[in-house]
Amino acid sequence: MQKRALVIIDIQNDITKNYKDVIAAINNAIDWAVATQTPVVYIRHENLSEGTRTFKHGTQGAEFVPDLKIVSDHVFTKYKGNALSSEAFADYIKAQEIREFYLAGADAVACVKSTCYNMCKAQFDVTVLSDCITSYDKRKLDEMLHYYASQGSSIISSQELVMPENRLKSISCGMGRGIN
Repeated sequence: MQKRALVIIDIQNDITKNYKDVIAAINNAIDWAVATQTPVVYIRHENLSEGTRTFKHGTQGAEFVPDLKIVSDHVFTKYKGNALSSEAFADYIKAQEIREFYLAGADAVACVKSTCYNMCKAQFDVTVLSDCITSYDKRKLDEMLHYYASQGSSIISSQELVMPENRLKSISCGMGRGIN
């Protein structure tokens, strides 16, 4: 069995208020990870550009939201959309020989999208947790799920993760992975 990790992307105070719609599912996925001894990795975005007001280093906006369960000290900062652009995160997954990832977080049309694309491109096994992602524009979520699948990612809900016997049959797409 491959080594795996749950990756929580940008659930920070400056992210969309829509995170409140998915925080319970994200925390349930974190509980699953703890119960199965799967490492939980937290990715934090910080803006370096002077012209931006959000996700600034040292501000409350850059901190994780208070209702996010923090169960590890595996916290990595990125300055671009793709989580793999964090050298510390890339070094961590290489050192731990992690090849399988479960993705949760925001924004579905930006950082989650870029991370999913780049992980699939790097031939990692990627599963996006459909009820654990959100966006400023929630109307784009279905489109993003189809995009993730077209890149080779699997799409499951946190309930399917926690209770795999409930996993629905999936339609094959990408590299033998599916979308429900």
